Amino acid sequence: MDNLLSSIKIELNPRLFQKDPESSDLGRKILSQSLLMIDEMGLESFTFGKLAKALCTTESSIYRYFESKHKLLLYFYNWYWSWIEIQLAFHTHNLSNPDAKLKRAVEVLCKPDAEDKSISALNFEQLISIVISESSKAYLTKEVDTENQFGLFLTFKKVSQRLADIMKEINPTFSYANTLASTSIVGILHQQYFAMHMPSLSDIKSDKDELSNVFYQIILKNLKH
Repeated sequence: MDNLLSSIKIELNPRLFQKDPESSDLGRKILSQSLLMIDEMGLESFTFGKLAKALCTTESSIYRYFESKHKLLLYFYNWYWSWIEIQLAFHTHNLSNPDAKLKRAVEVLCKPDAEDKSISALNFEQLISIVISESSKAYLTKEVDTENQFGLFLTFKKVSQRLADIMKEINPTFSYANTLASTSIVGILHQQYFAMHMPSLSDIKSDKDELSNVFYQIILKNLKH
């Protein structure tokens, strides 16, 4: 997998940034340090001022790359879902049995390969952590309609569509594949968050195999009901 993915470069919507952070050492440091800080302190407490201090640079230099911490979060959000789409394609393209394809897809969504370092220097464990904790803040805003028109949620939509397409392979007459796909993907994130912080809302603890099995069964039973 590493050999194949080493040739892949994730291209993100240019509306996410003022200047491509991957184009300079400072930009890459902004990504790695902000990822660490958001994971540690949360988006609410994170500021560009704190980031600039940690990087020994000026706050204005941060704004040359991102116009706001919301856009920075959207950058990570889009990067994550682009990475997930690549993993889904890689792990399911050789599977001809739709049930097996669904099971593998759900496993990828529940347990993305955090050890894969072939296409980015980002800390994937931190990236996964902030997507679980912060990703709903990327779209639960008053600007969501405008940002949607600009394609800032396209990466998530592609992943959801890929899962919906697998569902339709299992049951071509199922009328709610898009609904079930998006609900399952968001639910996978929410259940991990609940398991960590509000355990009475989840029967899943820290077992990602159990999480993937639960959602595989939920999806399959809906498709074959």
